[in-house]
Amino acid sequence: MGTALIQVPAEASERGQRTAQKQARPVAAATAPNASSQAQLRAQAAARAAATRQAATARRQGAAVESRHSLAPQQVSMSVPQNLLRPAYGNGAGTPILPVSVTSGLSCVPFARMATGMNISGDARLWWSNAAGSYARGNAPERGSVLAFTASGGMQRGHVAVVSRVVGPRTIQIDHSNWGGPGIRRGTVMRGVMVMDVSDRNDWTAVRVQVGHDNSSFGRTYPTHGFIYNRPAGTRMMTAEAPRFTEVAEYPSPHAAQHQRLAAQLLER
Repeated sequence: MGTALIQVPAEASERGQRTAQKQARPVAAATAPNASSQAQLRAQAAARAAATRQAATARRQGAAVESRHSLAPQQVSMSVPQNLLRPAYGNGAGTPILPVSVTSGLSCVPFARMATGMNISGDARLWWSNAAGSYARGNAPERGSVLAFTASGGMQRGHVAVVSRVVGPRTIQIDHSNWGGPGIRRGTVMRGVMVMDVSDRNDWTAVRVQVGHDNSSFGRTYPTHGFIYNRPAGTRMMTAEAPRFTEVAEYPSPHAAQHQRLAAQLLER
């Protein structure tokens, strides 16, 4: 009996030691990964910080490059005289047309003044001569220029129209006011009206204008002076169709004089 009582506590003691060892091993194993995890976290944090610094540096460098590129067009446009590089043909050529909110009750002269900002006095028939010395004039169409009609039968005070688009060397579109026609009241503003050059030398001294709202039908021939450009007299315009420069100081074409004589004969009848 005494021996049995002595062996039982020894076995219990051994089992207790083995249990304690088993419990100690997970604690040690858990303690080691915690240290390595902390080291990994510190390394990851350092990597993220380095990546953030690199991204910030790249953004600053990209912003500097973009800023240099954004300044380039402005520097080019400032260094090139625009009145020397403006082509005669093409939708991008010429000067912009100012917005005119009035759509009725206007004659052609006030509309042309509002649409271009040009300060030319007198009736439409006088615009060509009154523009001399103040505005450049010529016989090549240009967006934003004013097509000046001469006085003729049924249009004794002449007419002026603003070129809104150059379609081709012999076709343009105009915006104008107070031009009658089928379904159109006098004083009405019309936009995108087709005009054809029918002069024998393609100098725009004789034109035909779209009839009413039909852009495929054209009326009789009207004599014109040419185009008044929205820039000071003395400046020149480089055409896209030919290497010549166009600037007219005085009445340019003998054909224009011929059309003037024909118009005067019509008025005398």
